[in-house]
Amino acid sequence: MIDDLDQVLRQLLIRELPIKNREVEIKFDQPSREWSARLSRPTLNLFLYDVRENTKLRQAQPTWRVERHDDGTATRRIKPVRVDLHYMITAWANDPEDEHALLARTLLALFRNPELPEDLLPEILQNQPVPIAVMVAQEDELRNPADVWNALDNEMRPAVPCIVTMALDPYKPITGPMVRTRELRFGQAAVPPRQQLDEPARPETFWTIGGTVHSKEPLETVRLTLVERGLDVPLQPEGRFAIGRLEAGDYTLELSHDGGKPRRYKITVPSPDYDLEV
Repeated sequence: MIDDLDQVLRQLLIRELPIKNREVEIKFDQPSREWSARLSRPTLNLFLYDVRENTKLRQAQPTWRVERHDDGTATRRIKPVRVDLHYMITAWANDPEDEHALLARTLLALFRNPELPEDLLPEILQNQPVPIAVMVAQEDELRNPADVWNALDNEMRPAVPCIVTMALDPYKPITGPMVRTRELRFGQAAVPPRQQLDEPARPETFWTIGGTVHSKEPLETVRLTLVERGLDVPLQPEGRFAIGRLEAGDYTLELSHDGGKPRRYKITVPSPDYDLEV
């Protein structure tokens, strides 16, 4: 994914500077003395010198996201890790004025784009939970540039720090059918032989069913009741409901709203979801 990000940055700078007919090369090499000696045309170099997790954006615990699909399946995935990629941007030309002009154009282009444009993102980078952020010329980065150039064995020159924050997903998503019913079993657990009861308790099975209430009236005025138990069933804002701890069998749901005639529906447990109309 990092190489894909490099290509997005390349395309962004070519479009925004703009660069025509390859009048300026865009590289991602280590700007060592040997490398710079081989340059034959003006070059803009984005050297990736550090990659680290953004701990300020880290989740305290892995958080699951659920995506529901029209085919009746759902996908569970853990929120990805947010990573900062630190680039050092330098301009290389025969004339310092040309280098400064190239750096200035690059700064303006990146300031205009605090987020990478979606139309430049390849498919592998299109499922980001938030836009890919770009921060440029932050004062708390590259505090000792002289140390960097000494390590590169090259002459010191102006360098612009740039931080790109994107998400990396190391977890495999889980896709399966959506859960519409739930079974809860009660029974006697296994005990040592000396404590075994003569007549084990018969397991009891309970079910949870759900569905959706569709109403032209405001849902706040709609009342859903499980008649056999005299139980008022709460409705979610989108009309979803769930009823738990039900034994297998037939039940009656009653729908009513202010000023309207109640309507009853026969339901069977266990069963798929029910769609109820007011």
